[in-house]
Amino acid sequence: MDLTVRPIEVLLVEDDPGDVVLTKEAFDDNKVSNKLSVVSDGEEAMRFLRREADYADAPRPDLVLLDLNLPRMDGRQVLEEIKADETLRTIPVVVLTTSEAEEDILRSYRLHANAYVTKPVDFDQFIKVVRQIDDFFVSVVKLPRG
Repeated sequence: MDLTVRPIEVLLVEDDPGDVVLTKEAFDDNKVSNKLSVVSDGEEAMRFLRREADYADAPRPDLVLLDLNLPRMDGRQVLEEIKADETLRTIPVVVLTTSEAEEDILRSYRLHANAYVTKPVDFDQFIKVVRQIDDFFVSVVKLPRG
């Protein structure tokens, strides 16, 4: 049984600079050195995922952390496009958002989000939640390769 933990590529789609800093801090302090790439809007996320323009050499993420309320193309549209795309649909997407609206939760799961997590407003809780997501997808879940 292989117990080695391979670092994973994570794409954070988040427009709030404060949440980006907190997420980076949670990743930096964690035991596995996962690679975190960050984009700040939905259109940029799709260019990254499809390796278009400036992102021609972007790594394929093993996991996407997706905010719902984004400029230019909202997170719900990003999720819908990812899951409709034959080459992207196997990438797990965790919705990480401030919205606790039942309609957002239902719609996200109907669009095949792998998990829906509400961002805690408390700094320490936010860090803890991001670390738990990170640990879960690194240590527990078997991710598809490319």
